[in-house]
Amino acid sequence: MRTLTIIDTFGFFFRSFYALPPLRNSEGFPTSLLLGFANLIHTIYKEQTCDYLVFALEGGGINHRKKLDPNYKANRSPAPEELRLQLPIAIEWITKMGFENLSFEGYEADDAIASLTHWAKDQNMLVKIISHDKDLYQLIDDTTFLYDPIKKCEIRSQECISKWGISPEDFIHFQALIGDTSDNIPGIKGIGNKTAQKLINHYHTLEALYDDQEHLESLVTKRLATLIREGKEAAFRSRDLVTLRKDLIQSFTPTPFPKDNPLKCILPDLVRFDFERLILKVKGQSPFGFKKPFDQDYGQKKVQYSPKPFTYRYHLLTSLDEALKILQSHPIESRIAFDCETDGLNIQESQMVGFSFSLDGVDGYYVPFAHDYLGVNTQISKDEAKILIQEIFKHPIIGHNLKFDYLITKNNFDLLPQNLILDSMVLAWLEDSSSPVGLDRQMFKWFDHKMIAFEDVVSKGQHFGQIHLEDAAKYASEDAVATYQLFHFLEAKLKDIPHLLNLAHTLEFPLILTLAEMENQGIKIDIAFFEKLKNQVSQLISECSSKIYTLANEDFNLNSPQQLSNILFEKLKLKGSKQVKGGFSTEEKVLEKLINDHPIIPEILQYREAYKLRNTYIEPLLKLVDTQHKIFTSFLQTGTATGRLSSKSPNLQNIPVRSEAGRKIREGFIAQEGCVLLSVDYSQIELRLLAHFSQDPNLTQAFESHQDIHTQTALKIFGNSDDSKRAIAKSINFGLIYGMGAKKLSETLKIPLKDAKSYIESYFTSFPTVKTFLKTQEENILSQGYAQTLLGHRRYFNFDTATDFQKSNFLREGINTIFQGSAADLIKLAMNAIQQHIQNTPIKMLLQVHDELIFELPESGAREKGEEIATIMNSIYSLKVPLECGISIGRNWAELK
Repeated sequence: MRTLTIIDTFGFFFRSFYALPPLRNSEGFPTSLLLGFANLIHTIYKEQTCDYLVFALEGGGINHRKKLDPNYKANRSPAPEELRLQLPIAIEWITKMGFENLSFEGYEADDAIASLTHWAKDQNMLVKIISHDKDLYQLIDDTTFLYDPIKKCEIRSQECISKWGISPEDFIHFQALIGDTSDNIPGIKGIGNKTAQKLINHYHTLEALYDDQEHLESLVTKRLATLIREGKEAAFRSRDLVTLRKDLIQSFTPTPFPKDNPLKCILPDLVRFDFERLILKVKGQSPFGFKKPFDQDYGQKKVQYSPKPFTYRYHLLTSLDEALKILQSHPIESRIAFDCETDGLNIQESQMVGFSFSLDGVDGYYVPFAHDYLGVNTQISKDEAKILIQEIFKHPIIGHNLKFDYLITKNNFDLLPQNLILDSMVLAWLEDSSSPVGLDRQMFKWFDHKMIAFEDVVSKGQHFGQIHLEDAAKYASEDAVATYQLFHFLEAKLKDIPHLLNLAHTLEFPLILTLAEMENQGIKIDIAFFEKLKNQVSQLISECSSKIYTLANEDFNLNSPQQLSNILFEKLKLKGSKQVKGGFSTEEKVLEKLINDHPIIPEILQYREAYKLRNTYIEPLLKLVDTQHKIFTSFLQTGTATGRLSSKSPNLQNIPVRSEAGRKIREGFIAQEGCVLLSVDYSQIELRLLAHFSQDPNLTQAFESHQDIHTQTALKIFGNSDDSKRAIAKSINFGLIYGMGAKKLSETLKIPLKDAKSYIESYFTSFPTVKTFLKTQEENILSQGYAQTLLGHRRYFNFDTATDFQKSNFLREGINTIFQGSAADLIKLAMNAIQQHIQNTPIKMLLQVHDELIFELPESGAREKGEEIATIMNSIYSLKVPLECGISIGRNWAELK
């Protein structure tokens, strides 16, 4: 049979509006109704069970039921303003998507539905009515059923009987007795559901009921019988009011449901309302890499936010059925805060022991399944835990540092979120990237609430799975509720800076998934190489130590700055240049100035490099390697104020790139068998951004004509570009970006201060708009209190209480943020787009080292794949100068440069 789907349009819109949380787009426009509507259309399209789709609407003119009873629906309150704002857009969408709007003058949408249902029966069609309105229960039969899209359930005869105790064919007579206060349908005063059920199941019709008055009192009390007799007129009038017209259609030609997704017709509107995840579904794409054109109006409104005092209720759930009942009552597009508890922090090895969730920011639920201590009570099984997490992952998920929970869940259960992912830690970082973003600190900052400390619950030497369930529930539930409340508070706060919310949804939240995939790949190391290197370095440390002790004529603690200072500056009488507590500084740049003053200095520098190599890199790497000879780093999305990613455990971004020691370490990072490593990195990205922002014609021309920018700078400043002049030009080019002044330039190049000042003045004469741009940015930072990147990430500075020295530092850091943060914006955009591009391919993105991305891929065709990736990176954003990437391929990391 062909299926005709009829949507009770306004009924669905109202239900969708109230079922979803009060959503808004980045411009503050309400979107709950629109999102529910668009998701419904997408679901109908995906199910491919609908041959025809028709929207039933209210007809104009005087409602014919008002003629029967002027009080009909007289007490209806007006719709909320937010709902009324969305209604005309939704109605317009129906037309744009090419669907039928059916309405009849003087009649309601329910009458249109009933008439269309009657017509469809004659056409031998199956009818699916999308509505939960009880007035439509009278239409249910073998070929007609209702469907509640919020609860995702069909309503047939059995459901009608279970809910009301009445079969659909008797429903209008039942309604005639009980009435409907919401529509001002009187019914019979004093007759409730149970009495009406008993009467209608016995008599089936009003006519039969009133024709058999002599036996009525055998079914009901004398008082009720009297009420029924006195209410006869009201009962029949009520039945007339609830009876739907089925004769309004004589002929009808429905339009077939389109083969292509009808939401494609309204894609610009979906973008406008920030329905990112839905857009990806419509386009058949994954959640990686979506981006909307960024709003460049970064004006900030000053609004005071005062969150309510934090309170919560905790619940321990140890029943699958009870937990499922709670979760399945939650509308599918409504958010759930989720937090998992583990027996450790190692993503690859830790086991989840339980998880908590909150649906409303009030009640927190903890579900344990792997607590292990003497006398532990009943818990759900791990298989049951998987069922519950699957149910949670159908919803938009809120987490605080969600990447951790994402990876733990993936590695423990092989489950991935199926809806939006949202992170309160990311919002906290976007709100203020210079402040701590941990959940405890954020809750104290905004809610003045002190969270339960982990160490107060879990004793030293224990893990979370060894604490009592009641204590675990209290602690874990607080985390889930706090995460829910914090996210919504920060979301509301950031609505006054809408581009930051846009940045969260289009860049930073998708980046969580990108980083998670990278972290889970890991990178292989050559264990034999590192073991051999460790032995060599240990031997070098021993040799250097012996030489140093001989030159000092005594043994001492080489790693003690104070003892070393005493040896160098008191015993050997070398000239100290920087006073610190306890004597003179022995930091590297101080010792480098003394390198020719005593043979002990080169030995100390060599010792330090070898010691750092062994203790900072070689030994930690050998301890962290897993059974597959892989190292897994963790990328911190919120670890810097500028927006750059950082890396920890181990920090693979901090391996020196120019030193011999760094090259040795990188040599030990290798590709797996049959693969190579690929590096694709942005060329001079900060200088290209300088050209883009300043629009200096000389800089722009150099990049557009693919000239060497440092050579061109040297020619502009000095008139020639030999190696020494090019080196100076390079230092100036990069130094200005990092806020370097003449003093720093003189120290870097080891030249007189007056020469450094002269070079910078010549630079600004050659590139005048650069100086104007930098000066303007400093003024903006001072007046606004923040620096802003290409895509609008902000770094705030407190100038109110700053000293002149601090203000100078703030301005330098602010200028640095503009360039370093903008470069970070671009590489993040590129990472998301590349992850989408390489999904379901053997190419794996392994590392990000600021402007460089490192991949592992099969050796065959590696160069071509590298060029594809470079193309994505070069076209990720349109600057006023071209972006360019370098490509290198090798079997180990050291070969990539």
